[in-house]
Amino acid sequence: MAAESSFDIVSKLDMQEMNNAVQQAMREIENRFDFKGTKTDMKLEKDELIVVSDDEYKLRSVIDVLQSKMAKRGVSLKHLEYGKVEPAAGATVRQTIKLRQGIDQNNAKQINNLIRDSKLKVKSQIQGDQIRVSGKSKDDLQAVIRLLREADLPLELQFVNFR
Repeated sequence: MAAESSFDIVSKLDMQEMNNAVQQAMREIENRFDFKGTKTDMKLEKDELIVVSDDEYKLRSVIDVLQSKMAKRGVSLKHLEYGKVEPAAGATVRQTIKLRQGIDQNNAKQINNLIRDSKLKVKSQIQGDQIRVSGKSKDDLQAVIRLLREADLPLELQFVNFR
């Protein structure tokens, strides 16, 4: 029973589900009466989403539709980091939404501190954009997972490679 058990804490966005949510939102917007004849568009690029519409009110409506589609597909809204609304060509407004993946250094340190303050007999170490937690007792590891799920962190966490 002396073997160490471990798991990794990651924050990954399922890009296929995100793409499906964007496509569903665009289909709904194309069919809605209040968007007929408007210059509304959403483009999903590598790590950002660009939303364009006629005015700020319509832009907010587009984002609401997108958020509802994301929620239905099980994609967390914590992955979105909203940029500021800026004027674009042709009397439209544009907003760039950054798609967050991975755990940045500040959040990783905050998670490490949470684990250390819990007084559980586990070790945690930052490995790039993920955190490895290891310990002798699987119960302690599960207690860490429970602790992090209950903590109000600004990003969506997944727990993988539990062994």
